[in-house]
Amino acid sequence: MSDRGVGAVGAAQVGGVPWPERDPATLGLPPSFDLPVDGHLDALADLAAGVGCLEWRRYRHAAALHTELVVPEEDRDERAVDAYAQCAARIATALSVSQYVAERLLDNAVALRDRLPRVFECLRDGVVSPTFIRTIVSRTELIHGRPYQEQVDADIAAALRKPGSWSTARVRDLCDQMVYRRDPDAVRERREEALKGRCFFTEAGLDGMATVGATMSAERAAIVARVVERLAAQVCKHDSRSTGARASDALFALVKHAPFGCDCGRPECAFTVLDADEVAATAARIVIHVVTDTTTLTGPVPANTTPAKNAAENAQSEAHAQARDVDTAAAAAEQVVADEVVVDEVVVDEVVVEKTTTEETTGDAVAAGTVPTEERAAEEAAAVEAATAEPEPEPEPEMVDGVGFVAGLGVISGAHVRDLAADPDAIIRPLGDGTDTPLPATQPADPYRPSAALDTYIRARDRYCTWPGCNKPAWDGDLDHITEYDHTHPERGGKTSATGLGAKCRFHHLLKTFGDFVDDQYPDPDHPGRIVRTVTIPEGRTVLGPAYTGFDTHPGLDMIVFGDPPATRPPSPGTEPTRPAPRTEQKHARRRQERNRNRLRNNLNGIRPPEPDDAPPPF
Repeated sequence: MSDRGVGAVGAAQVGGVPWPERDPATLGLPPSFDLPVDGHLDALADLAAGVGCLEWRRYRHAAALHTELVVPEEDRDERAVDAYAQCAARIATALSVSQYVAERLLDNAVALRDRLPRVFECLRDGVVSPTFIRTIVSRTELIHGRPYQEQVDADIAAALRKPGSWSTARVRDLCDQMVYRRDPDAVRERREEALKGRCFFTEAGLDGMATVGATMSAERAAIVARVVERLAAQVCKHDSRSTGARASDALFALVKHAPFGCDCGRPECAFTVLDADEVAATAARIVIHVVTDTTTLTGPVPANTTPAKNAAENAQSEAHAQARDVDTAAAAAEQVVADEVVVDEVVVDEVVVEKTTTEETTGDAVAAGTVPTEERAAEEAAAVEAATAEPEPEPEPEMVDGVGFVAGLGVISGAHVRDLAADPDAIIRPLGDGTDTPLPATQPADPYRPSAALDTYIRARDRYCTWPGCNKPAWDGDLDHITEYDHTHPERGGKTSATGLGAKCRFHHLLKTFGDFVDDQYPDPDHPGRIVRTVTIPEGRTVLGPAYTGFDTHPGLDMIVFGDPPATRPPSPGTEPTRPAPRTEQKHARRRQERNRNRLRNNLNGIRPPEPDDAPPPF
């Protein structure tokens, strides 16, 4: 036995066989690592699903320990080292991990068992990555014991099972949306308490370093980040510092009112010495984009509790009519922008319940003549008491609120949105005029460049880079023509339209442009207004794009309509090139052919779009 007690652990393994000695075939694994590229990718995807199932079993065992050791004692256990701590200590000792890690494992297990059972099933089925579990558990702690707890669990699980890929930011936004829209009052109270608790701190580190931090509202944090990033960018390409190091120096220069400059040491460098205050004062205004809708700006509404009202609520969600963009610009201190979504109101008829009056009930009892005198007297006394008693107050209806989305920071509550909209520096700019008139798709003089309305719409719709798993905000990235725009022959495809454009971070934009990856984007035939995205790697494996976008937070985006790009005249025969096409043009043509083949293959196989079982695990 080793010094860590491996022998004792090995004895507890299933079948008494260590993992490396188990037959891969019994676990459904490839017997060899001598595989083609597709084989390795298939194995990685299968193993990712298997890790989810193993993690599910790990949480099940931890939850069983909690049931056995903690539940019988938790109502009366007042010891400093209570049953919960002792249960976690058993796990920590057996796994040789810290008490903190063991308690977090136990927390997740209990939350999945009691609060999120359907999400727990998603983990078992390999639908959600174990790396997202902590995010889901922590972002849903506020719903514990609430009457809508099961609804939030079901909504998150249903969203996770949709075809498509996920990232940490999209999972975080999904959970926040489900919580914020159902808990407006409690969210406002918590936000007020959080604002009261904002602080500034310093923490000593290693090697003579230290950490400086502050807690503040999300919009202020975004403003601070933009100012620091803007100053840090005032260097030449020969600067030796990393992006983070430059930002650290820029923050100190702003606080100290000290000069900031490039460290390249080249005499001809134009960024050798910069006045940080002057750069901050003369910089363009800082804009923070917030996406919301008009129903959120007006405040929470009563939740529907009856099946008929639930159906009406679903109809209301489908009736969102038009999205509007709100740009909030401020100068030096605090600025906010919001995107407004126009929503058609759905009026739900009230349900009237008829009640029988006390006099009619008493009269019927007397007229019957078959009730004994004592019983009749008791009934009459009860009727008189009921007539004089004050009616019980009706319970306050549960309120449902909308949400907003802050670019780069995620989903915020409706109360937070209304506070930002009330700021005097806020500028609300609707996207469109509230009618069915199509919005312009391109710049009047350049069909390659999108209009301001289309640019805002694409970023609000995609929210993040559309590459599977990427968390880069769409507002900080590029708008990419899915089918490459042919500047020489625009009529060949690659139009500047809502379907033809997608948000990508700079890295994935370059990867798609100069690599052999093929992406595609087309309307979802089963959900008009929605978009299906795919990315095909060089070896031919196709992965679905994001499963959760701005459409899910603000369904009114579905109804935004843009006009067709301006028509282009085909070139005259004399302008045809006489030499072979360049490599880039050939690659673009090959990609168009590949997309067409993929669509034809999908149509022949009846894939519209791929079902969840046909798609690889979303991680």
